[in-house]
Amino acid sequence: MSRGLRLGRRVFAPSAGFTVLTLLLCALLLRLGVWQWHKGIQRQEEWTRFARGADQVIALGARAVSAVPLFQRVSVTGRLDGARQFLLDNRSYRGRAGYEVLTPLTRADAAVLLIDRGWVPFTGTRARLPDIAFEAAAPVTLSGRIAELPSPGLASGRSAPEARAAWPKVTSYPSLAELSAALGAPLAARIVLLDPQARFGYVRDWQPPGMAPLRHLAYAIQWWSFAVLALVVWAIMSTRRNHAAASG
Repeated sequence: MSRGLRLGRRVFAPSAGFTVLTLLLCALLLRLGVWQWHKGIQRQEEWTRFARGADQVIALGARAVSAVPLFQRVSVTGRLDGARQFLLDNRSYRGRAGYEVLTPLTRADAAVLLIDRGWVPFTGTRARLPDIAFEAAAPVTLSGRIAELPSPGLASGRSAPEARAAWPKVTSYPSLAELSAALGAPLAARIVLLDPQARFGYVRDWQPPGMAPLRHLAYAIQWWSFAVLALVVWAIMSTRRNHAAASG
């Protein structure tokens, strides 16, 4: 006599091991879906802040950048240090390799602020860096968005600026502490993405950070669909022909 739930000519009799394995798989898929859903909500909040940050320009003055909302447009006055600049490596634009230019801005009674002046293309050889020199001896007033330094998906993508390298120093996804050590001066906790219309800049097509929120939400639904599919497969594979009923 077959054990399990009889369904006409078939019997539903899942094994304990297969059931446990399916439940663990479903729990993992559900967890991944929840993670992606929260990522989508978080990303939507960031994109909303990015849009709202353009509504007005706040004078930064001597206040700390951490006191200003992320992506808020600010105006700041200081002296650009053209002699000591950084080139952020592994920064692409529309499929082209290149660098982003970080230029220190010295402010009165405040930490040095790094200005991201935009993207420049790769010259084709590491031996010849882009020419990012400029003339700006007098104090300047610039505007841009408060932002974080770019961060890599993997720690292996990081490369601190070399202490003995000439200026501008090439670096890949550095920390502010590493840039501060190379510069020999304390740095503000965030950087400024120079406005597209501001002077001293290059390609500045700034976009909200990360993947579009709807893609995260779509991935969440995809993971949950996989969980449902796993249950369907478990149910199908746990149902077999009722040989007792068939022989009767």
